[in-house]
Amino acid sequence: MKIGVCINLVDQGLEQKVQEVARHGFTNCQLLSWNPAIWTNQFAEKVKEIFQSYNITITAFWCGWEGPAVWNFYEGPETLGLLPETYRYARMKNLMNGSDFAKLLGVTDVVSHMGFIPENPHDPQYKSLVCALKAVAGYLKSNGQTLLFETGQETPVTMLRCFEDIGLDNLGVNLDPANLILYGKANPVDALDVIGKYVRGVHAKDGLYPVDGRNLGREVRLGQGKVNFPLLIQRLHMLGYKGSLTIEREIEGEQQTKDILMAKEYLENILKDIQ
Repeated sequence: MKIGVCINLVDQGLEQKVQEVARHGFTNCQLLSWNPAIWTNQFAEKVKEIFQSYNITITAFWCGWEGPAVWNFYEGPETLGLLPETYRYARMKNLMNGSDFAKLLGVTDVVSHMGFIPENPHDPQYKSLVCALKAVAGYLKSNGQTLLFETGQETPVTMLRCFEDIGLDNLGVNLDPANLILYGKANPVDALDVIGKYVRGVHAKDGLYPVDGRNLGREVRLGQGKVNFPLLIQRLHMLGYKGSLTIEREIEGEQQTKDILMAKEYLENILKDIQ
């Protein structure tokens, strides 16, 4: 396993971001973008050139979508991912366009949140969501890519059932252990018993469980939350996972940089005992 970091895709100042990542000793990243307007052929060439010049590998393209997004338990099911029918078609197009952009970059894993997938398979929204996701996954398959569901908004069993009902062989998991805790959906170590064989990417992020029924739990610095990273990484190793542990710290400014570098050292110490 290698250690990577998330990089937000911007049309101005991207090279400075990549240069900083390389300076801190990272060799791989997930590229995150919520701005379809910049997913052009011309910009893809520029992005490839920048990353190649600093010898940074893009392991996955985290593809955002347009429209409202409220990250809580009340408005979340109405606004996030492909579940809301009002935004579904536009967001399907966003994921397909993101797939095309990732293909230009030579990236085969495309990641996103799919929304609060209904736990009840008889929920009227579930069947139509599965059809939409099958169409998106089919499009990615034609591009030679895998569609990765990021964990958090559904239980591991619900995600597994959704994979089974979609029925395609290019589905995977971007395991965000903190999200499973922030949404109160599962212990991430135990979740590997259910979806471990599908894991193709991992976010190194930590968090605390929710303390009320409306708001998500709180993200914290690696090692200060409820994720048992030594055990999680040991389990991933036992499953044969050889991908990246991609550090994600969803704050900004100087403290974000400090926490990312601390996380890198924290993970390096764990990996010494495993590899």
